[in-house]
Amino acid sequence: MVGLAAIVSYMVNCTQQQLDRAFGALAHPIRRGILARLATGEATVSELAKPFKVSAPAISKHMRILEDAGLLSRRKQGREHRCRLEAKRMQEAERWLELHRKFWNERLDALERYLQRNK
Repeated sequence: MVGLAAIVSYMVNCTQQQLDRAFGALAHPIRRGILARLATGEATVSELAKPFKVSAPAISKHMRILEDAGLLSRRKQGREHRCRLEAKRMQEAERWLELHRKFWNERLDALERYLQRNK
């Protein structure tokens, strides 16, 4: 039988790995550009590749990274692959950022109060 600590540890590690993949995927400007385009609606891989001056294999690699990170999904329609933004993973990353922003804002506010009291 698996203990509660092992389950919690597994959940934390899975979430951490998902966040690592999401933030890693967002680290490249081409991938951010692809996601920005997908934020306006579904598109084919060729439509997504058009603004970038890179090879088709490079675009495929970027698409795979985004897909592995859960930031986009694709479906085959005839000969085309249609892609769409998967907002859930972006929302998870946003939630993580918001928690840390709140934490640091509280800490910095406390530091400011301390410095004001101890001038």
